[in-house]
Amino acid sequence: MGLVALVGRPNVGKSALFNRLTETRRAIVEDYEGVTRDRLYEETEWNGVGLTVVDTGGIWVDDDASILTMTRRQTEIAIDEADVLVWVVDGISGPSAADEQVASLLRRAGKPVIVAVNKAESTIVQGVEFYRYGFGPPSLVSAVHGHGIGDLLDSIVNLMPAEAANPERVAESPRRIAIAGRPNVGKSSLVNALSGQERTLVTPIAGTTRDVVDTTLERDGRRYVLLDTAGLRRPDRIFEHLEEKTVQRTLQAIRQADVVLLMVAANEPITAQDQRIAGQVANAKKASLVLLNKADLVKGTTIALQQKLREEFKFLSYARIMPVSVQTGWHLPEIWPEVDRVYAAYTRRLPTHALNQTIQASVHLNPPPTRHGRGLRIYYATQVSVRPPHIIFFVNDPELSHFSYERYLENRLREAFGFEGSPIRLTFRARRRREGEDL
Repeated sequence: MGLVALVGRPNVGKSALFNRLTETRRAIVEDYEGVTRDRLYEETEWNGVGLTVVDTGGIWVDDDASILTMTRRQTEIAIDEADVLVWVVDGISGPSAADEQVASLLRRAGKPVIVAVNKAESTIVQGVEFYRYGFGPPSLVSAVHGHGIGDLLDSIVNLMPAEAANPERVAESPRRIAIAGRPNVGKSSLVNALSGQERTLVTPIAGTTRDVVDTTLERDGRRYVLLDTAGLRRPDRIFEHLEEKTVQRTLQAIRQADVVLLMVAANEPITAQDQRIAGQVANAKKASLVLLNKADLVKGTTIALQQKLREEFKFLSYARIMPVSVQTGWHLPEIWPEVDRVYAAYTRRLPTHALNQTIQASVHLNPPPTRHGRGLRIYYATQVSVRPPHIIFFVNDPELSHFSYERYLENRLREAFGFEGSPIRLTFRARRRREGEDL
């Protein structure tokens, strides 16, 4: 797909325009500077042409080694990889010294540039003052009200190289991998390590990542989308409206993922917040892998710590625990095979005959307990869906099912069909017994 990057100084409406062009609410929009820090990507289509729109942080003039400088570097990366640049300016305040800096940067890029004069819902906005930068007639738009968006998309498509706008379609949907955990456990560093690029900002400051940052990459013919999420803090630390939004975006990313990599710091005690985040992953019923990061800082073996995690994360008992070090690269190559393995379990569909044979053997080995003189009778089972695998048991009376026996059946299914890393849904429904169907 053709890639179009939205650039400009802070607080001119880039994120609002991003949401309007992609018809999403991916980017967080607030009325103050510096909300967007990393690059956000979203695919859309206009008149049959596929486009990837990139939202960037504001281009700051700052000589210090700060988050502002790092944000600008992320924007420069987006400019370098884009096919078309949309320079978003504020039509009400008009040109500024910061706009001069942006214009100079865009001229050096040598890419097609469209000047999008935002806030054109106001009748005082004409855009003529932006002709002086030499990028051609400006496009008057309103990100808030939608004015001029169709004309802007037409201009983008007309400037898009033919080979970029009409790529070969990839048949298989990408595997979505969310990286979750509390602040400063190494989530953004892991994204950069796995993608092989400076995809997200990495600082010692808690809360550097504010939005869900997605990175698309391809390995061995498969496409993956890495979702770097904001660190989830304790609820009583969520004071700002912005942080409430970042938490909601993080939880949404977990719900939309296929696989969740839950990161825990090996050199710090397991906290109640670690448990709460693990609980969110378990409630979302996602394939999971627990990464014990910074394991190189632990003296000796991590076996005792892994056992402690098993006890604290009982609701994620199906997830493998992997000690890793993002800093040194220790065990990072093993993450990809594990992701593929747990994804395969998450999407596995069982043959009905093999499923019922396993259940029959399980019942024969350990019959269901009786309750008030009545015992649970399982007539047959069938798998009805995947993501995660959902198996329905047709029985004489669902009320006779006990959670301990359900856990026994789940464990037997895991052993027989390799469901490690994926949750399994078991549902018990009443059905009259039919001849020949009793197990």
